Amino acid sequence: MRGSGIPARQACRFLRARWRVLVRLGAWSVLEAGQTFVVGYALAQALDAGFLAGNARTGLLWLGAAGLAVCAGAYGTGRVYGVVAALVEPARDRLVTAVVARGVREADAGALSGLTQQVEIARDTLAGVVMVTRSFLFTAAGALIGLCSLAPLLLAVVLPPLLAGVALFAATLGPLAHRQEAFLAADEALAQELGEVLPGLRDITASGAEKRVADGIGRRTDAELRAARALARWSAARVAALAVGGELPAVLLLLTAPWLLAHDVTPGALVGALAYVTQSLLPALNNLIHGLGTSGSRLTVVVNRLLGQPPEGRAAVSDMRLPPRWGSPLVRAQPRVWESDQPQRTGARRTTAVPPSSYARSALSITSLTFAYGPTSDPILKDLDLTLPAGTHLTVVGPSGIGKSTLTSLITGLLTPQQGTIEAQATVLIPQEAYVHTGTLAENLTLFRDDPVTEPELLAAADLVGLTPLLKRLGGPGAPVEPAELSAGERQLIALTRAYLSPAPLALLDEATCHLDPEAEARAERAFAARPGGTLIVVAHRISSARRADRILVMDGAHTTCGTHEELLRVSALYRDLAGRWTPRPEPLPR
Repeated sequence: MRGSGIPARQACRFLRARWRVLVRLGAWSVLEAGQTFVVGYALAQALDAGFLAGNARTGLLWLGAAGLAVCAGAYGTGRVYGVVAALVEPARDRLVTAVVARGVREADAGALSGLTQQVEIARDTLAGVVMVTRSFLFTAAGALIGLCSLAPLLLAVVLPPLLAGVALFAATLGPLAHRQEAFLAADEALAQELGEVLPGLRDITASGAEKRVADGIGRRTDAELRAARALARWSAARVAALAVGGELPAVLLLLTAPWLLAHDVTPGALVGALAYVTQSLLPALNNLIHGLGTSGSRLTVVVNRLLGQPPEGRAAVSDMRLPPRWGSPLVRAQPRVWESDQPQRTGARRTTAVPPSSYARSALSITSLTFAYGPTSDPILKDLDLTLPAGTHLTVVGPSGIGKSTLTSLITGLLTPQQGTIEAQATVLIPQEAYVHTGTLAENLTLFRDDPVTEPELLAAADLVGLTPLLKRLGGPGAPVEPAELSAGERQLIALTRAYLSPAPLALLDEATCHLDPEAEARAERAFAARPGGTLIVVAHRISSARRADRILVMDGAHTTCGTHEELLRVSALYRDLAGRWTPRPEPLPR
């Protein structure tokens, strides 16, 4: 088969070395051919020499012979499975040897997958291909011999369309396999592209790169659609081959029945011919076309991969790589104001820069902010007013699902409010799932800095946030980082230190310390609260974070309230419930 990657000379040597297995396979398959021959021939004789001649006993004996032939054929088919295993298992061993050799030679990390799943798929698929091909050859031989025995004219009617159908199917094998490989390649390219894009949706939106990403995904989707349509067109040719080779002979037998009967073809022979076509040739050809057409393409793809040969037509997975900051904590490098007093359905949004004089006195100013996720949904936030002077430490608390993360998305511009204004300094957002990329530790920590970061500055930031033990264990700032080998808490410490080093004065920690212990969490929050010129907003997953804050925003729907700990204990029932049995107030954060 085209592109199979298996040299024909090697395949021939493999089969020659197992000629005894092939002889056994042919011997047991003769029983299946004999069954096919006897069933049609016995039916013809049962009619002509038995029932139509008024001799019921002869007719029943011929039918009994057909029944015995079916039993013998079933026994032979059962024995065939054992012989096929003797042919397929050595082929599997050859594949295992090739995969191991390639894994050792090329240090291929995918060799283990090849040794398990893919080799087993190849073995099972090869066995299926051998079974359907063998079955068609011997069934067709038995049926054609039977037709010739009944009346040579029957063979003249059946054989031409059968050969035409087989030839049409054989002509589609190569193109069909090629289209199948192209479709699988397009499908995998789309899946890999989506796997790269989805983790970075938040930052893609913030960076205004939606159109670029959508265009890239659209190209992959269109490529898969074209491959699927091409595959469907060639699959239609496969259906035509079955109609010509398997169904047309039966139609021709019925159409030519008067002419055949007039030329000494007996009624029994005509019925036997119809049995050969409908009960033997049509099912065997159907199994061949669907089995070899599907399993053959599958076998081609799997063997190509096991032998390290990419399928034909495989393009580079992506011509649109993500910028380094996508998929990472979001940084909005410039101060922005988001204004909207239009209904959500209009999608209107006006964005302007905030003059320095506007945000010099406040890091964040929110006025009459209203947001809902749909035109008929209840607002998550309604007429919210909030002003944070520069240097403030605010903690946001509230039940799960109340809208805490929605608020951070609105502040950073990831979401657009239905009405109200948001004026904010440059912001850095650290989400719950911290992003760490492959590279050195220093490259991860300085990702948001355009200017060079000196090693003393980097080490000082790491010490303040609590990264120093991990930094030393990895081998220093220049040590390589493998994200998969880090714990969730270690990734959060790296993301926190990176945000600390960023130039953005407003830091938003959206449950960014949830994988740290309370002591490490307190240390990180103290570092951000004391950052020169910095303002800190913490979406808390532990209520103890609120006691370290200057102010606390309790999100409670229509009863959302902002104040100090003592004020909220007096006015907010939800905050009193959340506070519960708190420990004594921790030491205030250094200012």
